[in-house]
Amino acid sequence: METGTQPRTQLSESLMPTLPGHHYADPEIFASEQARIFEKYWFAAVRTADLPAAGNFRTVQVGRESVLVVRDRKGNLGAFLNVCRHRGAQLCAEPTGSLRNAVRCPYHAWTYGLDGKLIAAPNLETMPDVDRSAYGLNKVALREWLGVAWVCLADEPPSFSETVIGAVTARLGDAEIIDAWQIDKLELGKRITYEVKANWKLIIENFMECYHCATIHPELTEVLPEFADGFAAQYFVGHGAAFGEDVQGFTVDGGAGAPKLETVTDEHDRRYYAITVNPQVFINLVPDHVILHRMYPVAADRTIVECDWLYAPEVVASGQDLTKSVELFHRVNQQDFDACERCQRATLSRSYRDGGVLVPSEHHIGAFHEWVRTQLWPDELTEGAQFDTVM
Repeated sequence: METGTQPRTQLSESLMPTLPGHHYADPEIFASEQARIFEKYWFAAVRTADLPAAGNFRTVQVGRESVLVVRDRKGNLGAFLNVCRHRGAQLCAEPTGSLRNAVRCPYHAWTYGLDGKLIAAPNLETMPDVDRSAYGLNKVALREWLGVAWVCLADEPPSFSETVIGAVTARLGDAEIIDAWQIDKLELGKRITYEVKANWKLIIENFMECYHCATIHPELTEVLPEFADGFAAQYFVGHGAAFGEDVQGFTVDGGAGAPKLETVTDEHDRRYYAITVNPQVFINLVPDHVILHRMYPVAADRTIVECDWLYAPEVVASGQDLTKSVELFHRVNQQDFDACERCQRATLSRSYRDGGVLVPSEHHIGAFHEWVRTQLWPDELTEGAQFDTVM
């Protein structure tokens, strides 16, 4: 053994290995993830309600690309690479805004309709051999579901039904269950954007397990006492954790929240459901609202998380004080992200060179690790070979 390194530990059957530490900190691995995961899978870009009128746009970083999502004059959403076809200048530099009738490149004034078609360029009429239709903006695949515009950069996007809707089905048992929340009709009660100094995989791993709930989430386990039950807590993450007997609502003090959504059945009343949609979405369902997280990984050790609290339109319109409702999961977010940052700081420690371990209630994280490895190294045939890679 080399001086300063730690010996490998023989794992018992109860423990599984994690990814090695540098997988959370290596810029080269992150670049591969950008290309082979975020640019290949469906990515939740923006809530459709954030772009209510023609010309409203948002730019979103998807992998290594800036994507422009814009509503056209017919009311349809479109997604395009945010790059002029002339000399490659970025078209829209702001994260959000409103365009009048077109997208105009600030460099040479090539101008595109809100549907992406090239409609004008200086002196273009003097070049009759140029096929204007061939130089429109490069389109990006777009699907709308759950009130979200999902985009995919792949030339041949994977099945939306299998990868996105399928993730919900796998968690709830039936994708139609989520329809009861009518998320596309809910309105924004609160949005908080977090800058997390941690790798995106650490955030997903944290969200996927509840082994930590009793340790760092005192407010959450007061409302959901089943989450304090050690290894058994993981069962309730997917099957619906019941509110405590004296809990009135999903609020920071357990007091009453907003009225239950009319379409949520009694079967799902007084329960909390958590869903992960790879690679960057968390959906949290409670009787009176929905908490939707969208992650935007920007570096190996930095992730932007946009979290929306969504309520029935009449609740938002009434001006009801939602502070206690929002505060519960805001604290959960802060506690989780602090834990992720604590892990991030140790990813390059020699103690974590070969990674750590997963206890039984975390074993499903191993399936997530295998999914990541399959995307990055699809031709890898030797089980665990990539886990042995050392910087």
